[in-house]
Amino acid sequence: MATSNDLKNGMVLNIDGQLWAVIEFQHVKPGKGPAFVRTKLKNVLSGKVVDKTFNAGVKVETANVDKRDMTYLYNDGTGYVFMDKDTYDQFTLGAEIVGDAVNYLLENQEAVVALHEGNPIYVELPASVVLLITYTEPGLQGDRSTGGSKPATVETGLEIQVPLFVEQGTRVKIDTRTGDYLGRITD
Repeated sequence: MATSNDLKNGMVLNIDGQLWAVIEFQHVKPGKGPAFVRTKLKNVLSGKVVDKTFNAGVKVETANVDKRDMTYLYNDGTGYVFMDKDTYDQFTLGAEIVGDAVNYLLENQEAVVALHEGNPIYVELPASVVLLITYTEPGLQGDRSTGGSKPATVETGLEIQVPLFVEQGTRVKIDTRTGDYLGRITD
């Protein structure tokens, strides 16, 4: 148990039997009336985001979530196999648990898997990853004035928008939260 004053980003709460992760929080002390905490919560399993307000000092139940560093090994056709870096135990996670992270996962890539009571609940990736462009149309000469973009497919199969000058075979940095192109990687 914790109070609403202890809330922090990334903390997981157990509200009515469901797990909710705190995305944002703000302590508000109005001129009149009691203080309160305004939060934005994300359902760990469904991904649904809601706004919830707690009175200051109210007790909230925290969930015991164990975050472990793991390595993604491979997709065996039925699920995604991860290996715990400390114990070398292997876990097979279903597509519903991996979620959108599958668009950014390469074999032997590091990820954080969150476990609640021994059951995996979600996969957390770094803020950005580097992937190879496997297919994109060539940019047209003289089409640079608009600063436009074109679709490109990366090695995981994800299609993203890239600037016109990016060519096939280029390694690019991609934001895993939004899927946005962040820049080229020159080796």
